[in-house]
Amino acid sequence: MKTSPFIYGSTVSSRSFTNRTKEVKQLKSNLLGGTNTMIISPRRWGKSSLVEFVTDSLRKEHKNIRIAMIDLFTVNSAEEFLEKFAGEILKASSSKWQEWIELSRKIFRNIIPRIQVSMDPVSSFSISFDWEELKKNSDEILSLPEKIAQEKKIKIIICLDEFQVIAGFDGYSELEKKMRSIWQRQKLVTYCIYGSQRHMMTNIFNTPSLPFYRFGEIIMLPKIERDSWIVFICEGFKNTGKNITREESAMIADLMQCHPWYVQQLAHYTWNLTGKSVTKTDIIKSLKELLNANMPFYQNQIERMSSTQINLLKAVAAGESQLTSSRVMNDFRLGTPRNVSKNKMTLINNDVIGESGRTYFFLDPAFEIWFRKAFLNEEFPAV
Repeated sequence: MKTSPFIYGSTVSSRSFTNRTKEVKQLKSNLLGGTNTMIISPRRWGKSSLVEFVTDSLRKEHKNIRIAMIDLFTVNSAEEFLEKFAGEILKASSSKWQEWIELSRKIFRNIIPRIQVSMDPVSSFSISFDWEELKKNSDEILSLPEKIAQEKKIKIIICLDEFQVIAGFDGYSELEKKMRSIWQRQKLVTYCIYGSQRHMMTNIFNTPSLPFYRFGEIIMLPKIERDSWIVFICEGFKNTGKNITREESAMIADLMQCHPWYVQQLAHYTWNLTGKSVTKTDIIKSLKELLNANMPFYQNQIERMSSTQINLLKAVAAGESQLTSSRVMNDFRLGTPRNVSKNKMTLINNDVIGESGRTYFFLDPAFEIWFRKAFLNEEFPAV
């Protein structure tokens, strides 16, 4: 039984990775050349898939490069960050756990690591420190990659996902300064940093007064082009013995506004529903299934919003751009100009809406369709 060629909900494999030719070339060149790179885009636009695609390629092509993939999503403190950072760097440096222990004992001077290894060291290796010692000597952790690279005569690429989490730690300001000070002097280590909160990431790396300003090159990840999606969807169906026309493939891409996650999801549902050949009715049925699957998430989003924030979304859906005009505030019950500005920034910072010039738009195309139906009584797109 053939499986769907469309993947969403996790980083995609090389088989399901589409386009991004320019970004792949740019990121690969940066990481090979030692240029620190920050990738910024709305959530679910394929940052993690891009990084994994490039780093998998680098692993295969360059034997002297080691890559540490560090997801900070569940990290809650500076202590946890430093311990996880140290552990993942040690694991990336060698495939032998004995070398991890030897390196840690050789490199650390002022702190004593506590190391635990069980029957499966790759998945259960952990390193911890006395927190008071760590606070005084955190520079030893941050300097660890360069010291290991010098010791083993290798290069290390460190990929930090959900980096914006660090900004919420107690004492982040001092940690941020120390990270920048130490990392910018490293010659054999390159950093690839990305996260799901676009505006926080932009603030960290694009604000002149903050330490990480001009730490490296910023890649503003664009959407994948419509024509590339059409080709990708057509090939996915064809290679699994099903038929879809270019017009129907374009319909999937257009409904989801070329959003990587949702194009894959709608294509997947359509593929599952289709026997031999896709019809437009199949696509609309699949769209309804997609919205039902995501409804708990959308409802949760709405429940966290105030009534004036929901009304502001109605104004955005109506195409209003002068949100603080008397007419718009009265028609949509938006409150005072101050409330409008506050609610607008909240929705922008939470990646619910985007702003381009004087226009506003939904960043999540499926949420927009659901919102329009739930709050504005709009029908599904006609077949």
